[in-house]
Amino acid sequence: MKKLVLLVLILTTSFAFSQNKEEKAKQKAAKLANNYVYDANKELANKEFIDAEANYRRAISKNGENATAKYNLGNAYYRENSLGEAFSRFKQAGDVALSKTQKHKAFHNMGNVFMKNKEFGKAVEAYKEALRNDPTDDQTRYNLALAKQKQKEQQDQNKDNKDQNKDQNQDQNKDQNQDKKEGDNEEKDKKDDKKDQDQNKEGENDDKKDGEKKPDENKDGEGDKKEDKKDKNKGGDQPKDQKGKPRPNQLSPQQVKNLLEAMNNEEKKVQKKLNAKKLKGKPTKREKDW
Repeated sequence: MKKLVLLVLILTTSFAFSQNKEEKAKQKAAKLANNYVYDANKELANKEFIDAEANYRRAISKNGENATAKYNLGNAYYRENSLGEAFSRFKQAGDVALSKTQKHKAFHNMGNVFMKNKEFGKAVEAYKEALRNDPTDDQTRYNLALAKQKQKEQQDQNKDNKDQNKDQNQDQNKDQNQDKKEGDNEEKDKKDDKKDQDQNKEGENDDKKDGEKKPDENKDGEGDKKEDKKDKNKGGDQPKDQKGKPRPNQLSPQQVKNLLEAMNNEEKKVQKKLNAKKLKGKPTKREKDW
């Protein structure tokens, strides 16, 4: 029993000694971190950014719970306009901050980064969180009002741009449809023109075919020519039409001429006979003898 009690006392003492040792190590690291922060603050005030950044990083590596080192490093990045690095350090500071004052400062500066990036909605939320930790800060309250105003202007602008883009898209679609319609009409006109040309071409081919003489027609034509020549030589035949058939009750010029000559000849014969009779009945006058 005594041995058991002695063992418990030894273990308890060892654990307490270990805790004490770790606590001392933490305190030493925290003190060293504070010294790095102190040096970095002086360097930053002298605009020695590179040296200040290095010492802030050393402070954070020694004590990851040092909210001041992270917050001040964030300020250093903010002054250099490295907004991404600045925001990351402000957020880290807000996560490890133990006091409301530190949290307020961290969220206030996160809101400033959002304002620089024109992310006004996020800035509004950051300033609200800052005011929850310190409702008395007038600067944060002013920044919150400004962020809300900028947010509304941005929303209105986005709405206007959206409506404008919508109108432009509608106009563009309308123009495209009109162009497509005009293109279809033009294509239709081309097809109609081609169809008309084809029809005209077919008509020309038909006229050409009609104008060309077929073998039989040529024969008939030659026969007509021969018959016309024959009619002229004969003189007494009736004229023929285009198909070679006699035309009823119609005399050709040659027939008319022949008929007139025949009538003249008959008239001459009759006149000759009359003259002969007159001479026969008239007394003969004899001449005197000498």
